[in-house]
Amino acid sequence: MRVIAGTYRRRPIQSLHGEHIRPTADRLRESLFNVLCGRNLEALAGTSWFDLFAGTGAVGIEAISRGAGHVTFVESSAEAARLIEKNLSSLGIRNGYELLRLEVFRALPQLAKAGRTADFIFVDPPYRDHATYSKVIALLSEQKLAAEQGRVIVEHARKFDPGETVDRLQRYRKLQQGDSALSFYRMAM
Repeated sequence: MRVIAGTYRRRPIQSLHGEHIRPTADRLRESLFNVLCGRNLEALAGTSWFDLFAGTGAVGIEAISRGAGHVTFVESSAEAARLIEKNLSSLGIRNGYELLRLEVFRALPQLAKAGRTADFIFVDPPYRDHATYSKVIALLSEQKLAAEQGRVIVEHARKFDPGETVDRLQRYRKLQQGDSALSFYRMAM
């Protein structure tokens, strides 16, 4: 794995072996950021991100590389959290991020209580855990964690559909690539 573009372009990102972490593939990550900003690297300058079920931290690191102002990584696995710290350290990233070693369902209410919002919220739970998708998307809608024009991006298996509308979140785009897909949501007005 590697960083696709920006400040840390072509730099490697380490991963864990086994079934517990399924990092967002380089090609899918590239497609994600192409949808969000195309070739305009300035498009993400200063934005805030929540990288939920962060795993290796690849999506949040890519956002930092492309100019994001702050990324909050949320990861409950101690082993994965150490890997995120290792990846950030190996790239020389010392600020502009926060790592919460909590279950997503504990972290989101804490972030909401603190009045935190994000321009982009990336959600990547285990593909097989379909109930988690509904639960986390509903919680994001309830807790108002997306900024006014914020977007929620959900990575999921191509054969699974997290839904067109979940509470106040409305899907506006779906991108499929290989066995994976990305669903892009924003708050319905």
